[in-house]
This record gives sequence, structure tokens and C-alpha cells, in this order.
Amino acid sequence: MALKLYGSSNSGNCLKPRWVAERLGVPFEWIETDSFTGATRTPAFLALNPAGQVPVAQFEDGRVLAQSNAIMAYLAEGSSLIPDDAFARAKMFEWLFWEQYSHEPYIAVRIARLFYLKHRPEDLDPALETRGHAALARMEQQLTQSPYLVGEALTLADIALAAYTRNAPRGGFGLESYPGVRAWLYRVESDLGLENGAHAGNG
Repeated sequence: MALKLYGSSNSGNCLKPRWVAERLGVPFEWIETDSFTGATRTPAFLALNPAGQVPVAQFEDGRVLAQSNAIMAYLAEGSSLIPDDAFARAKMFEWLFWEQYSHEPYIAVRIARLFYLKHRPEDLDPALETRGHAALARMEQQLTQSPYLVGEALTLADIALAAYTRNAPRGGFGLESYPGVRAWLYRVESDLGLENGAHAGNG
């Protein structure tokens, strides 16, 4: 395979570049790498990514690229997942930056601690829940104005935000109050050929 993707199937960040590759028909080898078991701290993995994080993309020529949104942007270069219009493209990147700063640190962290690490809700920082709901509310606001986060078609912004939003209920974020987000999730999952995520029980 020309491309190797190192990642954990339980990580939304890791699934993002995998979904892009599948959507665009880019052949790749998936190498399951579970950070919870220490797989990202081995000497071999740290030689690929000294930051000790997944996902990591390794290309045929040996070059290595880390960070989920950077890998997505590289794989999607020249495709319909990146808008041609300069302003729409900048709006897409606005959502990508926002996702890593204002969405993932709260929703993804709460999913990991409640669903995977089995922490008790009362032991978590309440700000995770408050700020996670604020992120969902911001998405709901946008999705009352357009079917996708940037206009009328699927972009990397939707793939990035869907990765953890589709499993938000695992972090205690019920989506009943976000009908626009739920409808958008079904659209994105359909576009990507995914089964409905943990939100499916919310109607």
C-alpha cells in the first residue's frame, strides 16, 4: 500500500483521515494503534511521531504526517471536500480550527472518560459538560442556516465535526435539543456510508 494510517478505531480523530481516504478511494493500510495500551509510546512509534499521538500517516516515500486535520487536508487536496471558493475554503478551515479548540477538548474528553475509562460523572470537571453543550449549540445555530457546516455540500468541516458529535451521547450529551445537528449527522453518515452512531437512539 502506498499509504499507511496508524490509528485507533475508537478515536474520532483517527477515523477522520480514514473516512476521507475511503470517501476519495485512496488505498491505504490501516494499522490499529491503541494509545490506551501504550502502543504510541514504543520506540518504533515514537520514531514515526515523537509526539506519541495518533493518527499518523506514512507515505510511500517515507514522509510522515501527524494531526488529523492536517492529514485530511493533504488527502483531500484538489477534491470536492475542499471548496474551490477562497472564502468558503477559509470558512471550512475556521470550523477545523474551532473543532480542535472548542469541541474536541470537551466532547471527546468526556466520551473518553465516561465511556472508555468508566469514570463517574460526578468526578469530572463540570466545565467539560458546559462547554460541550456550548459547542453543540453553536453547531445547531449554523445548521439551521445551511444543510452542511459550509453551505450545500459535504466538506472536511463536516467530517471533522461528525467524528465525535455522532458519539456525543457516550459522553452524556443528549442530542434531543439539537434537531439540526441530528439531521446533519444522518446526512454526513449517509454521505460517508457509515452506520448511525450512538445518537441514533435520540430520534
